[in-house]
Amino acid sequence: MFGNMDLSQLGDMMGDLQKKAEEIKKETEEKTFEAKSGGGLINIKANGKGEVFDLNIDDSLLEDKESLQILLISAINDVAKSIEQNKQSMAMNAMGDFGSMFQK
Repeated sequence: MFGNMDLSQLGDMMGDLQKKAEEIKKETEEKTFEAKSGGGLINIKANGKGEVFDLNIDDSLLEDKESLQILLISAINDVAKSIEQNKQSMAMNAMGDFGSMFQK
C-alpha cells in the first residue's frame, strides 16, 4: 500500500492533504452556480455554500402562482444539485491526488 514511501513523511503528507482540502473548500465556496427553469423564465444563482444571491423571475409568471412555484422549486433543486456534484467531483479529485502521494 505504501510502496517505497518513508513512513516518517506521512505527517507531512497529511498536512499537505489538509491544506489541499481547505483550498478546495475555499475554491468551491467562491464559485457561482446557475440554474434556469421554464426555458429561462426563472434564473437563480448561488455560491458554493448554497446561498442564493440572485433570482430573476420573468414578469409573465407573476400572474400564475402554480407555474411560478413549480419552476422556482425546479431551479432551486437544480442549482443545489450542481453544487453537490461539484463538491463530490472535487473530493474525488483530491482523493486521487492523495492516492498518488503514496505511490511516489
